[in-house]
Amino acid sequence: MADARWSLRNIYLYVVCLITLIMVIVGGAGTIRSVAELAYPDPGYYWGEPILVKAQEGPTAEQRAEQEEFARAQSVRQGVLNLAGNLAMVLIAGPIYLYHWRKIEMEHVDTPVEAAAPGA
Repeated sequence: MADARWSLRNIYLYVVCLITLIMVIVGGAGTIRSVAELAYPDPGYYWGEPILVKAQEGPTAEQRAEQEEFARAQSVRQGVLNLAGNLAMVLIAGPIYLYHWRKIEMEHVDTPVEAAAPGA
């Protein structure tokens, strides 16, 4: 009966469970990171006025404000996209993992009953 435990079907079920469990863990960690990114966005970077080239004019205050707003919007957009992708990974891989793990558990419960039937 030990051979039935490591049948090709059971190996397949264990491999699928391993892969989907890893996907759930990675997706969960990414979700937490994305939520933190949305709660605490990137402050952006400020490039000062050109020092060496005095003939070139620097950006006006209005242009700086537009650039900062654009950078914030991009940061929020990227955070939302990352969050959606990670949640999708968890919501897709989670049920697949549970389905295959339940199949494994059902076979472990059914195996002793089948072994007892032929010997009776």
